[in-house]
Amino acid sequence: MAADWVCSAERTVVFTGAGMSTESGIPDFRSPGGIWDRFDPAEFTFQNFMGSEEGRRRYWELGRMVYPVLRGAEPNPGHFAVAKLWQLGRLDCVITQNIDNLHQRAGLPAERVIELHGSAMRARCLDCDRPYDRAQIQDWLEAGVSVPICDPPCGGVIKPRTIMFGEAMPSEETEEAERRSRAADLFIVVGSSLVVYPAAHMPVHAKRAGARLVIVNRTPTPQDAEADLLIPGSAAETLAGIAERVHHRVALS
Repeated sequence: MAADWVCSAERTVVFTGAGMSTESGIPDFRSPGGIWDRFDPAEFTFQNFMGSEEGRRRYWELGRMVYPVLRGAEPNPGHFAVAKLWQLGRLDCVITQNIDNLHQRAGLPAERVIELHGSAMRARCLDCDRPYDRAQIQDWLEAGVSVPICDPPCGGVIKPRTIMFGEAMPSEETEEAERRSRAADLFIVVGSSLVVYPAAHMPVHAKRAGARLVIVNRTPTPQDAEADLLIPGSAAETLAGIAERVHHRVALS
């Protein structure tokens, strides 16, 4: 049924959460045994990061541990399936809560990926806006730098291009995501618990504007009652199956 809807839809939007990337070996921070079982998320707020050297040191200590996991992950069949839908002309865009860059690495054009929570692959100076590749920052951290600062003569605070707890959502990305959600006639949620707002408003916007709503998730979500189709299974397997059926039907048309 989902493949039929993808074939007939004019604008399909795929919305991805942590469950999309766990199958690439990236742990879900919120699940039992995840990062937030070992660290107190209250320590890693935007206010703490900006408020003190110690707050920044603690954040970069965590970042030094997490970044190699993100950098070493590879796109899984679900990421490649979404890119395949784009290649077949059956996808408008991806809206993602993930910060791992795996959609782009699977072949989806960067301009078709709306990163609501930013990207762990980039950083920038908050004073002069100089961009930094996150790999360069990692080299500094592993060499013993505890709090990276911008190159001279600036010396400003460097911040990852991710959205921290307590930080305002990026207005441009949020507005674009809302616009595309409302314009969609098929909205597919993949691997999201739909409990983090305002990101979880996106399927609501789509549904209220008349879109069909498909939710692919291993566990129930608060929006299951609104879904036209629930698929309680693997993100990678489900998307790969949908893309294969869509490819077959497009080839026959």
